[in-house]
Amino acid sequence: MSETRVVVVGAGYFAAFHLQGWRDAGARVVGLADIDPARAQALAARFDVPVKAGTLGALMPLRPTLVDVVLPPQAQGEVVREALAGGVPVMCQKPFGRDWAEACALATLARVRGLPLVVHENFRFMPWFRECRRLVDSGTLGRVHGISFRLRPGDGQGPRAYLDRQPYFQRLPQFLVRETAVHHIDTFRYLCGEVRAVTARLRRLNPAIAGEDAGVIVFEFDDDRLGLFDGNRLNEHPAADQRRTMGEMWLEAEAGVLRLDGDARLWFKPQGEPERLHPYDAGPPERAFGGAVGALQAHVLAHLEHGAPLENAAHDYLANLRVQAAVYHSHAQGRRVVLAGFDPDNPQDGDTP
Repeated sequence: MSETRVVVVGAGYFAAFHLQGWRDAGARVVGLADIDPARAQALAARFDVPVKAGTLGALMPLRPTLVDVVLPPQAQGEVVREALAGGVPVMCQKPFGRDWAEACALATLARVRGLPLVVHENFRFMPWFRECRRLVDSGTLGRVHGISFRLRPGDGQGPRAYLDRQPYFQRLPQFLVRETAVHHIDTFRYLCGEVRAVTARLRRLNPAIAGEDAGVIVFEFDDDRLGLFDGNRLNEHPAADQRRTMGEMWLEAEAGVLRLDGDARLWFKPQGEPERLHPYDAGPPERAFGGAVGALQAHVLAHLEHGAPLENAAHDYLANLRVQAAVYHSHAQGRRVVLAGFDPDNPQDGDTP
């Protein structure tokens, strides 16, 4: 059992995945708070954890060593600041912060106080992406020259889209990229390196929601590598569980093509040879995203307790949000945006025809 004492703030849809993840990682959840007492009680009963009505203040007497913030963006800042002011490390869900300015301010505050602030970006901890990275690092694939992901979770149809699970999705003025494609911005950076330029075309297919729910984004990386994200949340992809991988991926390299299908299988087609199944451990199918939530949380515990290197520190995560801002600017201006000169606070920089 881990020595870390976790308190969780937020009892909405995704909080259950966090509580299961902490259980899988061997951490002690010593308290749960939510502004809705009935919702907090119901979730606490499921996982046999103590519950406090209200917000973080009710949990601080429990002497937490980590605060897990599972709240929508507009509610995160106050809780993160309170935890950091109390000298407690924080893990915070994404989308991170109300906007770019708040995300930067929170990341800076954590640095000034010398405390870990980790963004709960779990996609890079999906077993299939970890295996892809292992194959890249081992040289098995040779020089990587392209990556593409086709997102089709099929959950965005009709006037009730998202209302039964995460109703605030319908009200986000920026949706597909800020809530979903940011996962793939991070994953593409994880597998291909830093993004140098983007070109984007976004659309809204379902009139019941405020923001975009479809789009195509072209990414440029060093060594002439290209990435393509092609996503919409209305259509489905071939899979027994549409949400397991949320789509299909192709990682192209000089040695061949590595393909991820909707059932979390990896297929490798060596150059000039038939495609074959690539065996690996895809994680427990009963856990969301192959156990990625628990894997990320175990990674955070390893950092707090043993000083292991940390991925997704908030200051580093700002790179994803900068690319995200460039994507929205590219769409709005109808042009390619180079990241080297792009400042989200002054977005005309970085434009190229």
